Amino acid sequence: MSLEIDPNQIKSLSPINSLNPENAQELIKKISATQIQPGHYIFKKGDQEKFHVYVLQGEIELVQDKKVVKVIKAGSPDGLQPVAHGFPRPVSARAKSAAVITKINSDMLDIMLTWDQTGSYSVEAVDEDDDETDWMTRILQTRAFHRIPPANIQAMFMRMESVSYKPGEKVIEQDAEGDYFYIIKEGRCLVTRSTPANPNGVKLATLSVGDSFGEEALISDSKRNATITMLTDGHLMRLNKEDFNSLLNEPLLNWVDYDEGKKLVAEGAVWFDVRLPTEHKAKHIKGSINIPLIFLRMKANSLDVDKKYVIYCDTGRRSSAASFLLNEKDIETYVLRDGVDTSEPADLETA
Repeated sequence: MSLEIDPNQIKSLSPINSLNPENAQELIKKISATQIQPGHYIFKKGDQEKFHVYVLQGEIELVQDKKVVKVIKAGSPDGLQPVAHGFPRPVSARAKSAAVITKINSDMLDIMLTWDQTGSYSVEAVDEDDDETDWMTRILQTRAFHRIPPANIQAMFMRMESVSYKPGEKVIEQDAEGDYFYIIKEGRCLVTRSTPANPNGVKLATLSVGDSFGEEALISDSKRNATITMLTDGHLMRLNKEDFNSLLNEPLLNWVDYDEGKKLVAEGAVWFDVRLPTEHKAKHIKGSINIPLIFLRMKANSLDVDKKYVIYCDTGRRSSAASFLLNEKDIETYVLRDGVDTSEPADLETA
């Protein structure tokens, strides 16, 4: 059962309370509240589904090995934090009383935090609410974006333009020079390739909302290897060749897994948490320093340029943005792949 939510209550939750008012309001439009009956589970230990879960009314109990290890009440200090946040889930969560919760896509929230803390960019520029499926979610699920450093996603959004096509119009033609990278926002496209035996074209695939195309020619600097034709009315997002390649060709991030990061720290590097203070207080790697991404431009000069830093956040987005920023200042950085949840439990401090 979906219920109405109190915007002011959502804005008080951490780390949502750090978003600027415009982005917080956009986030609130995307979420809803759900009632949970006493004894029903919200998630179970080991679950991998990436959502920030908050209790808005009632009480939630955390269960481990069939024992209640903590009770979280709506409105309490613990109630302002995401419930047992970590993937896989370290404990199970169930309603102690009749409760109301909200679940927020963790990737979406992390991207909004990254945008919010790296410039004045507003999600209103890319949020088109006339679609049944949220545009931001489709972008998160676009496989081509997984090949691009997360820190570049903001710049890509800002440089993309929307274009419209009618049925039968060709978006790109085989053997033409590569000029744009495309993501389908609305509509369907047909992919065909001409061969000597089939000059009229062989059908290769049908593409729909969320699918992308055109990157191969841009990366390889070669001609188009197929023709893309609109089957329906369509709206596409596109990025020109120069922007696409400049973003891809930025210095690659130094990704490390936890064991590699731990070895670097043993050799003199420093764990560096760029999440918000409330997130750091709730859970952090022992011995880490904490400078939130939003303050890093102001405080970067306080870092020792002769030291190496292993940067982490929840996912790698904010830490990769921090890495790019510090690289500009000739500070050597490494980024912890997949964030703090990959660390060993014995190496963590929790509130």
